Amino acid sequence: MSNSPQFFSRFKKTSQSLKASLHPWSLFLDLTSLNLPSSIPDSTTRITQNFTHFRTNYSIIVLLVLFFSLLYHPLSLIAFFFTLVAWVFLYFSREEPLSVFGYQVNDLLVLVALFAVTLLVLVWSGVWLNVVVSVGIGVVLVFLHALLRSTNDLVADDMETSSYVNLLSDDDSPRGGL
Repeated sequence: MSNSPQFFSRFKKTSQSLKASLHPWSLFLDLTSLNLPSSIPDSTTRITQNFTHFRTNYSIIVLLVLFFSLLYHPLSLIAFFFTLVAWVFLYFSREEPLSVFGYQVNDLLVLVALFAVTLLVLVWSGVWLNVVVSVGIGVVLVFLHALLRSTNDLVADDMETSSYVNLLSDDDSPRGGL
């Protein structure tokens, strides 16, 4: 139990990091920034930049669609909640290797075990088709948003918050203003 405060501290840092990467929903849902891309390269640029910029928002959208699809299956919802907690505690919020009975467990083994548990919960709950369809719907919604949302305002926003903005400045150019 001596690791509990340290564990909750790490969990708090992880949740704060996720919250910091969450962009305002007003920016995410800005209808004036939705339009069709002009070309295929523009489409791929939009998808890539929007996935990078709104990754936390997109994760929340997919999880909400999954949550709403499981509302009529409360036992499955509870089982998936515990599975999600296991993923967060055993995989996402850890910084050092997992130790069980004094032995260090490889991250790949933890990943495979969590994936197997998730599959077992899907089979046990009998809602695997419901989950697959709802995640598919969530992915389609995310893809459509990433495709249709223009990225013109995101570049300026990323430039303001980027830690590399000084590297992109022309003020102290080694070329001497050439």
